[in-house]
Amino acid sequence: MDSSNTLSKYGVIGAGSFGLAIANLLAENGDVLIYARNEQQVKDININHLSKNYVMKEAVVATNDLKTIPAECQLIFPIVPSNGFVSMLEDIAPYLKPYHVLIHGTKGLYTPKKISGDILLRKEEVFTMSELIKVKTGVVRIGCLAGPNLASELAEDQPAATVIASKFNEVIELGQQALRSSRFQVYGSNELLGVELAGVLKNYVAIASGMLTGLGYGENARALLITRGMAELIYIAKALGANEKAFLGLAGIGDLIATCNSPKSRNYRVGLKLAEGKKLDEIIASIGEVAEGVKTLQIVKAMQKYGYRAPLAEILYKIVFEGLAIKKGIDFLMRFSSDKDAEYIVS
Repeated sequence: MDSSNTLSKYGVIGAGSFGLAIANLLAENGDVLIYARNEQQVKDININHLSKNYVMKEAVVATNDLKTIPAECQLIFPIVPSNGFVSMLEDIAPYLKPYHVLIHGTKGLYTPKKISGDILLRKEEVFTMSELIKVKTGVVRIGCLAGPNLASELAEDQPAATVIASKFNEVIELGQQALRSSRFQVYGSNELLGVELAGVLKNYVAIASGMLTGLGYGENARALLITRGMAELIYIAKALGANEKAFLGLAGIGDLIATCNSPKSRNYRVGLKLAEGKKLDEIIASIGEVAEGVKTLQIVKAMQKYGYRAPLAEILYKIVFEGLAIKKGIDFLMRFSSDKDAEYIVS
């Protein structure tokens, strides 16, 4: 096959809210082929140009045959929940070639180990999605998409921006050409690990933010949470080998602000409903899509032997999984102090 022919069509794997939003953005610059498992969803997109109350652009065509994505597209955006990422990669790996470029939009971590209360995880037992792509496929040119990208606002054509991170400038440039428009700015970064971790770790801080709202706290408390939450995320990222630079940009503080302040954020809604007294299983079922912050919280706790400071994660874990009263947990965090401000920045 002449791989140059595949540059004129973009592939998206995953037809959840964010996958649909990205497909519509890509459709402003070319034809799009999106993979959806559900046959009825494929029909809705192709016949009615509708899916999940999203109006889909006519340039978006859906398929439930996964192998057609790499057959027709060189640049592919996998956007599926982290708990289904491995199986998706195993299914598509036989059809991927050296010329393919994968830029994922999944904000999650994966471990093959079963997470239980007292488990300890080694670094090599926890994978970012980029690391999974490298392990499970022959693709070399890999990137990730991260930033304050609430799918519902993207669907409404509201202005927004994102970051494409990759070790390869070519990947960044291809992603920018595919996604950039008058309403969607696309920045680049070579800090792949930092950008991925920023997009992942902020999810559990958003859970805590939802709890604050549920308890009736105001914006002073939320500003404190976001600021000290950012410090905690940077400590974790540094312990895992990432540079803090990524956390000071759009994928870090930008995404953290958006997810900690928006009722549209799934993780925020988890915290809000927990504060209302609802059970975790009930909340997850009612939301209908994965809230990655719950699993991220478990993984962060299981890796604390690496010495990072994570009091927020520790207290949140006790609230979510061990029944600690939310008010008691918040009061403990208010007493936990650090004498210096922005001490995580080394001048």
